[in-house]
This record gives sequence, structure tokens and C-alpha cells, in this order.
Amino acid sequence: MLSRTLITAAAHASTLHIQLSMSIISLTSPFTRGSLRTLQNAIIAHATTSKTPVTSGEVNAAVLVLLCNVDGVPGVLLELRGSKLRSHAGEVSFPGGRVDPADASFLAAALRETQEEVGLDHRQIDILGQFGPPEQSLMGLRVWPYVGFVYPRSSHHTDTGSLDDPLPSISLSSLTISRAEVATVFHLPLSAFTFPARIRPDMFRAASPYWAIDISDLVEGFEGVNDPSRHSEVSDGKEGRLEVWGLTGWHMSLLMRILKVYT
Repeated sequence: MLSRTLITAAAHASTLHIQLSMSIISLTSPFTRGSLRTLQNAIIAHATTSKTPVTSGEVNAAVLVLLCNVDGVPGVLLELRGSKLRSHAGEVSFPGGRVDPADASFLAAALRETQEEVGLDHRQIDILGQFGPPEQSLMGLRVWPYVGFVYPRSSHHTDTGSLDDPLPSISLSSLTISRAEVATVFHLPLSAFTFPARIRPDMFRAASPYWAIDISDLVEGFEGVNDPSRHSEVSDGKEGRLEVWGLTGWHMSLLMRILKVYT
């Protein structure tokens, strides 16, 4: 658990105050059925105060905030988008994408896109809920974020055993990455959201403060340039850092508020 610390930083012309308080789950111990249940209850409670109607004629997208244990460390599975995509090239993002007419639901679209991008079968993912409100991307899509926990392919979720038993870890090498869409995937530990050296205050849509997260040292073997024309592979954050920022950073900061990591 975190000690109570107040972090004050400048964001644009104003000052952003976010307090790191006691998280409702451990940020360093592996996810358990008990901690996922606690998170699910918090998401449900948040959803009752943040319901957003679906607007007719609007183009929607859905993404999955995939929680997972890697080597016993709790965190989030993120993608670095390929540099040759027509949109969102080189950005850090969640798996997911545009909702197609054939999709049974927004969640079905997120699960379909996740399987296409990183090879995760929907049976490996335990959906905890949808949080929000959804936000419009720069491409004009209304993005609906869902939270799920990822199990290894050989594992089965079960309600047996202790609520405090660590859930199994996944191996990043077991993922089947669509190289046409995704440059690489990486694991962002939850504890990274509490390190002052990693977090930078920013403003979402020039109106709402949130924390961007520096991940420059967490994307193993990635050098930033990946083609003969020397075009940058990544859409860097400030001062050349590779960051979780923009809409992805905003959604992660919102989830950290639900966890009461940020207040």
C-alpha cells in the first residue's frame, strides 16, 4: 500500500494537484480473485454515476484495458501501434478498434479487435466492466473502454480456491501479434503510476488534468526508428519520451482514480 503523499506539479498555465492515497488494491502483489472483485465493485459503483447514452449516427470504437500478472507483477498490457498505419501510427494504445455493424455489441468489437491484434481468445479474458464516460478520439470515434483480466491460454478461470491466491501470470512471448497493426506489446506495472520520476502532468483536450506516464525504459529492445527511411516509429510524448498520454493516458488516469491511487 502507498503512503499518503501529495504531488504538486505545473500543467500548462495552471497547477495540477493529485494526491496519492491508499489504493483499494495492492499495486505490487499479484492480482487475485479478491482484488479483481474489489476492482469490479468499484467499477460498478463508478458506472452508476457516469452513464453516457449512445448517440444515434455516431461512429463508435471500443478498447480493452487488459490487466494481467507478468512474473507475478500486476500491471496493464499495452500496444505500440505500427508506424505504417493510416491512423494512430506509433502511439501507445489499448487493444481495440472501430465497432463494425456485424459486432453484437461494443464489448464484442473490443474482444474481436483484441484477438486480431494480439491473439488473445475471448475465453482468456474475464471482463470486469465498462468505465467512462467514453471520450471522442481525434479521429472522431467515440471510444468506450472496458476492463478485463487476462489468463494464460492453458489456464481456466475458476471460483474455487482462496480469494487471496495469486492468479496465474501470462507470458508476453505467447501472444500472437499482428505485425500489420502492432509494433510490440509490453507490460506496464501498476506501481509505475506512483513514481514521481515517471509521471508528468498534462491536460486532456486542454481542459482536464491527468498524468502522462513515461515508459521509455519499459519497451524492451525498441529503439524508436524501424525503417530505412528513418521515419520515427513512435509518436513521442514531451521532450522525446515514449509515454502513455492522450486518450490512453486519460483513460488510465481515470482508472487510477477508480482505484483511489489518484484523488
